[in-house]
Amino acid sequence: MKAVLASATAHRQFFRFLAVGLLNTAFGYGCYVLLVYFGCHYTIAYLVATVLGILFNFKTIGKLVFRSNDNRLLFRFISVYGVVYGVNVSGVKALSLIGLGPYASAAMMLLPAAAISYHLNKRFVFRNDKTD
Repeated sequence: MKAVLASATAHRQFFRFLAVGLLNTAFGYGCYVLLVYFGCHYTIAYLVATVLGILFNFKTIGKLVFRSNDNRLLFRFISVYGVVYGVNVSGVKALSLIGLGPYASAAMMLLPAAAISYHLNKRFVFRNDKTD
């Protein structure tokens, strides 16, 4: 019975992670659009939106997915971002070598990257999570 409950909890947590990911994507894109709309060059807008997005994502993933408010975990969180970036770039490159274009390659990397990000955050960043 414990195994069934643990499995159900893990599934709920992963789906919360995916839902929060949609919220985070909307936030980051919204920041970018607003900055460009108000005259910011797209390169600066992208940089600012990325920094704001990482900070927002840290808080939403930490609180809504892993039930953590520990700001000391930010640098671990940023390192997970770096690893996932490397996995994404490598995956897109590998898929392009077998003939997929950059859009299809990136689309195919969405779920694997989300799964890797979830597991790294769970095991490395938010290790002492308080899940329901």
